[in-house]
Amino acid sequence: MKSLLKQIYRYTHPRAYRHNENLWPYLKIKRAVQGHIYELNINGKPIAISDISTLQHKYQGDLLLIASGPSVKETDFSTLTTTPAMGVNGAISLQAGINLNFYVVIDMTFIDRRQSIIQDIISREDLYFFTTAHGILKIVNTFGRHKIKCNICLIEDACYKIYQPSISDNEIKEKYQKLPNVMFDKNNECIAFNKDIREGIFDSGTVVYWALQIIFYLGFQRIIIAGLDMNNFNHPRFYENANDKLPSFLEDKLDSLIIPAFSLASSTFKENNISVINLSKHSAIDSSIFKKLDTYDP
Repeated sequence: MKSLLKQIYRYTHPRAYRHNENLWPYLKIKRAVQGHIYELNINGKPIAISDISTLQHKYQGDLLLIASGPSVKETDFSTLTTTPAMGVNGAISLQAGINLNFYVVIDMTFIDRRQSIIQDIISREDLYFFTTAHGILKIVNTFGRHKIKCNICLIEDACYKIYQPSISDNEIKEKYQKLPNVMFDKNNECIAFNKDIREGIFDSGTVVYWALQIIFYLGFQRIIIAGLDMNNFNHPRFYENANDKLPSFLEDKLDSLIIPAFSLASSTFKENNISVINLSKHSAIDSSIFKKLDTYDP
């Protein structure tokens, strides 16, 4: 039946709508005037999601962002146990007394292959979990809606919004240049940073870039990043081992996309008096982008 519905969708919608084919007809949405989805139904039943408008500039001070690089194992978190923290992907596996308040997963393969981690995330009542509509649908179908105890925050790729046509790279500037919260890279207009995630989040090949746009929106004034290595891509992530390592596709995008995107994020943060500290001392992200420190003492 799913295959038939997918074929019907393809025959009845232009190719620019193809990214919706696995959502139709299971998912119904309502959008707020700011552009974000505030109401969600899956298979005819409502799914509780947080109105992300209530989170805009709600927070201040420091935030610890835990990425996935192997250097996490060597990082001293002793001075950061009371600092609010955001994790991405497998960060919840970290055993360092960190209190995770926010979480971001946008990789559907990760949801499929790391179900025990996803189950841990969605079981935490005090956690704001940022994921896409595709992610929510997978979680509901895999675990059941009754297993979701966390606060779900529905986010979207700015170029692949739900039930709207996709936007190609050469259309990004034309589509978003009139929005005051969207910043563009001076050398590559396909690279953008959105200060208001209700209008969509721009991708750069890494979940950390999504996280940075979310953090800006939340209002934190200093970001301490652990595990932002962006090198040694053949090594397992800090929560993996050699036998269960998922593939990484970051290396091919590092110079052309990821580093320019982080440079744009850096300039946007600096213009808004937000500082960023990178605790990965051997990170491929230069210190001119994010300042490197071995440890952080508030």
